[in-house]
Amino acid sequence: MALLGAHVSAAGGVAKAFERGATIGCDALQLFVKNANAWRAKPLDPAAAEAFAAVRAVTAGHSVPPPLPVIAHASYLINLASPLAETAERSRDALVDELQRCDALGLDGLVVHPGAHVGTGEDAGLDAIARALDEVFERHPKGPTRLLLENTAGQGTVLGADLAHHRRLLRSVAAPERLGVCLDTCHAFAAGADLRSADGYEAFVEAADQAVGLARVLAWHLNDSRHGLGSRKDRHANIGHGELGAEAFERLIHDARFEHAPMILETPLGDDDLGHARDLVTLRSGGAARGVEHA
Repeated sequence: MALLGAHVSAAGGVAKAFERGATIGCDALQLFVKNANAWRAKPLDPAAAEAFAAVRAVTAGHSVPPPLPVIAHASYLINLASPLAETAERSRDALVDELQRCDALGLDGLVVHPGAHVGTGEDAGLDAIARALDEVFERHPKGPTRLLLENTAGQGTVLGADLAHHRRLLRSVAAPERLGVCLDTCHAFAAGADLRSADGYEAFVEAADQAVGLARVLAWHLNDSRHGLGSRKDRHANIGHGELGAEAFERLIHDARFEHAPMILETPLGDDDLGHARDLVTLRSGGAARGVEHA
């Protein structure tokens, strides 16, 4: 089975993420390395980075030995495609800062949304993203953290719903080896990929292979969808409780082609904050395929 995990809070210190992950049975973690809704944050304390490394070195997962795979998600404010000079500059600065933080922590990947062209058109937007990535990589020397471009639901002028956008970016940047891809099940479904059937799932995987190569798919986000196929709406639901349904998740988590890629839940936590814990139990018990209700 896949490396199953969840996005967990890093409140009180990044090292605390491991305890939170262990409590719900994670084999992998995703976290924010700074406030996701703020441009700036105080510098990462070297002592916090040391504590993080020390705890990670001895933290086993539900079914994997240490060190646990850990990725981060970049700030939602970042828009590398923005035609506004101030936003574009802030986005590049923020991404450099987040890569530096991730490298200091020794994280495996940093997930970022490609960006929204805000009316300039796909070509201009993708060109702007490629230029921004080149600048970011030039300003920040290569470290252990790969930058993972996420597929999107395609709402508004957001780029990245079409995997051809990822292929174009990989071919446009000067250092494609520093890029990987994170695939989100809700986003793919909302963008028109019918993952509910075996044929639809295989068609999406084939499209990903043709666009970027499966070796570049270094993470998945496991999210059911509150809205229907092709809705272009990014609204997550708990596993088996949305329009995407349960069978696709059972198929995905047992797909040996992705055994290297952490699969991270970003589903609703619920009023009791146990949504991720229930979803992990559902996935591991085979409840996703049977459509088992959450307790």
